[in-house]
Amino acid sequence: MNYALAYLATLVLFATVDITWLMTMGARLYKQTLGDILLPNVNVGAAVAFYIIYPAGLVYFAVIPALKSGSWSVALLNGALFGMFAYATYELTNYATLRNWTLQITVVDIAYGAIASGAVAAVVAAVFLMWRG
Repeated sequence: MNYALAYLATLVLFATVDITWLMTMGARLYKQTLGDILLPNVNVGAAVAFYIIYPAGLVYFAVIPALKSGSWSVALLNGALFGMFAYATYELTNYATLRNWTLQITVVDIAYGAIASGAVAAVVAAVFLMWRG
């Protein structure tokens, strides 16, 4: 199995899902609440680093175990847990330390991280399992 190809598929799919989420929910959820603490422009270097690192974690902790087990549901569960833990670390730290950070943003983002990560990992694993035959 080509894990580099699984990584590339995960990176493209997760980045697409995440950028769509941010473009859709940015004004609704984040901008009105966080306002002046948001940068006027995205820090591209930090964003690129995230989109390189995060999919690697999804592949390592969710996609590869699913491919080894032969079950996409392993990727769904492991990806959702990985997403929940990663997003909870960020969200709860912000909720504990930032004045403008709300419980609503915290809960919504943790749920989003779990759902998006589980779904992306499951789709990638399912496609690779079907491809492998």
